Amino acid sequence: MRDGLTMNCRCERCQARATVHITDMMPEKTEMHLCDRCAEKEGIIVKQHHTTNAILHEFIKQKTGLGLGDGPTCPKCGLSFREFQNSGQLGCPYDYEAFRELLNPLIERAHEDATHHTGKTPGGKPDKTVTRQTGLLRLRRDLQKAIDAENYEQAARVRDEIKAIEDTGSGEIG
Repeated sequence: MRDGLTMNCRCERCQARATVHITDMMPEKTEMHLCDRCAEKEGIIVKQHHTTNAILHEFIKQKTGLGLGDGPTCPKCGLSFREFQNSGQLGCPYDYEAFRELLNPLIERAHEDATHHTGKTPGGKPDKTVTRQTGLLRLRRDLQKAIDAENYEQAARVRDEIKAIEDTGSGEIG
């Protein structure tokens, strides 16, 4: 079969659309075209039956040596490394500094050895919007912690602070 035509190939076993294309050059050139199911039956590919989140957790654990219960917490937004492992998302630009030692191996691999994060405002300090949103993230985490601890007076104070900031579009975040 000529190059470029493998997109329309049929599986040599069941005639379904071929998605696995193998070329063996030794001792002479031979080609094999199979669908995923037949390739799995032949032992050519092995399907992973894990969720993306589980794969991410295992990757982070292997690269950092930490399990879900370990790790530091960002002093700005309150995100713990465990929460990052659970969600796969960082909470604020300061998390890159708080988790530097743990994230660098992940970032290097994902970004071809680039480790410097410039954030929303490259070369400068975060603007007021970023600072406000980071503060709101921290306050929302504080609110959840107060609720979980059944400290409803503290929860009401934090709720009111969040509401004031959201209503005015500004406000002192402390």
